Amino acid sequence: MTRPKDPHLRPSGPLPLLFTALLGMLAACSPAPAPAPAPSAAPAAKPAAAPAKASAPVAQVTIGGEDAAETVERWQPPAVTLVDDDVVQARRDAARAFEEDRLYRTAEDAIPIWLALLQHDPKDRVAEAGLKRARQRLLQEASALLERPLKQREALAQASEMALVLLTLAPDDPKVRELQSRVEIAQRVVAYNRAGEDDLRADRIGEDGDGAIPNFREALALDADNPRARQGLAAAESALIRRAETAALAADFATAGTWLAEAAKVRDSSITIADAFERIETIRSDTLARLRNEGLRDLATPQGLKPARQKLEDALRIALPGDPVVGQLRERIELVTHYGSFRPRQVFSDALRDGGRGPQMIVVPHGGFQMGAAENELGATDAEKPAHYVRFERGFAMSITEVTVADFRRYVQATKARPRATRRGHSIVYDERSGNFVRRSGVDWQSDYNGAEAIANLPVMHVSVRDAENYATWLSEQTGRSYRLPSEAEFEYALRAGSSGRYPWGDAGTPPARAGNFTGAEDVSPSGRHWYNAFVGYGDGYWGPAPVASFDPNPWGLHDIAGNLSEWVADCWHASYRRAPSDGVAWFNPGCRQRVIRGGNWANAPAQTRAAWRQSQDSDTTSARIGFRLVRGI
Repeated sequence: MTRPKDPHLRPSGPLPLLFTALLGMLAACSPAPAPAPAPSAAPAAKPAAAPAKASAPVAQVTIGGEDAAETVERWQPPAVTLVDDDVVQARRDAARAFEEDRLYRTAEDAIPIWLALLQHDPKDRVAEAGLKRARQRLLQEASALLERPLKQREALAQASEMALVLLTLAPDDPKVRELQSRVEIAQRVVAYNRAGEDDLRADRIGEDGDGAIPNFREALALDADNPRARQGLAAAESALIRRAETAALAADFATAGTWLAEAAKVRDSSITIADAFERIETIRSDTLARLRNEGLRDLATPQGLKPARQKLEDALRIALPGDPVVGQLRERIELVTHYGSFRPRQVFSDALRDGGRGPQMIVVPHGGFQMGAAENELGATDAEKPAHYVRFERGFAMSITEVTVADFRRYVQATKARPRATRRGHSIVYDERSGNFVRRSGVDWQSDYNGAEAIANLPVMHVSVRDAENYATWLSEQTGRSYRLPSEAEFEYALRAGSSGRYPWGDAGTPPARAGNFTGAEDVSPSGRHWYNAFVGYGDGYWGPAPVASFDPNPWGLHDIAGNLSEWVADCWHASYRRAPSDGVAWFNPGCRQRVIRGGNWANAPAQTRAAWRQSQDSDTTSARIGFRLVRGI
């Protein structure tokens, strides 16, 4: 920090540095002696032949109110020589110089002439009166100079020069001593202000106690209303605010906050600080909006997830808690991470190359669940245990309904496929006369549960697991997307839809109304048969599969996943869940013949409608109780 030495300190050497600087300044600022005017008559007071300035005598003066005396240079009046017959003219010359405000700089000025007159005659009353008037004028002019707001250095130099003259003329005059003290304070104030301004130019603002701010405060301690020092503090505050804004533009808002806090300490300027805070917060908001927009653009590109996460990290570093703009980017990244370009519960269907549309799909939320039956679950088998946690880090799309006869017909017609029951010439149907399931010839995917012709919006049945997989392969080729059978974990996760009860709807022993096509005690076959083992008090109005979406969807928007038809899944059969995958992928062994069906159907016992129920089926099986639905990657 550039800081002047305090003139109040008792000197240890010769002259105090500040006063030495003052004298040097006075020497630099004092004008050269003015040339003598052309006289209309020979002046009585003439400069002596000797040098105008003799060796300066010394005097004892007190500086800045200290009691210690210091040796300083006094003003030395220019030498004026008088002779007896020149006194009257000298008085006239002094009076004229006084009127013209020529007081002390040359031998033709008022004070040197009056001093010469007093030297010639110590009792010269005219000279005494003149010197008194001159002192009063110097006091007035010096005081006015000290109050002048502009060109302070020049004004202070003149006032200091006048003070030296007055100290020489009347060293014990209280008013002179007061003026001298004011001059010294003004010198110190100017010195502190200049030091503070030098510090500002060197970017030494002084927030750490060493720089411009302490200098300006020292100046204000001497002169509480000094406008230059107040302006200096305002400039220091502005410099700190600029630092804060520069840091904010560099996205370093922690540093910006530090600088702004330092700026708030400089002076009582709450409005200025509040305005700066608003500007910095605007920079923060603009920066966050830019990061969000750039992150969203990244997410629209195939490899954009990583750079978008970096944008989020940058945004979190500068955002205030709960910032909604950051929340938007975080939410979008979460969506892309778990759902790609989709959203949870979004419904869509893919276009086929032949101009049709694929099955309607819905996006299943990502998450985790406890798969399998609890240890003490009534009706559970060892094949459904041990219960284990499965988590899906990414959502998936599942067909809202079971694949329909119309969906499957498009595949068969397009590929000339011959599904298993068609090639074999028979399948398993329900026989109304006996009330049993029997093998019947001429039944295939085009048939209903009883062998009759199936309508288009019935779920397709009488298909093997390989028929289902072949349909998924064709659909993938048609759409350019990846369709497949769901894994067993995906199926149970979607069937439970966030619940954890014994049944898909919870633990109640009777399904809610319109929950699905189950074996209800109220159901009646065409010949008047009733189910022997059924949900008491429940009836859905169907004996056999119902057209898809005839009942209410489950909480995740899926129809018929708990009833209507049991469904093929991708897994091979395993007698328990020991060592089962925890990430939800299909547990598949190449070449296995025993596959898994999941979900209740229109003709199975209530225990087989439980959420954890699973059963082994030969991969060639075709039946009026088994269909399928698909999953698509997202």
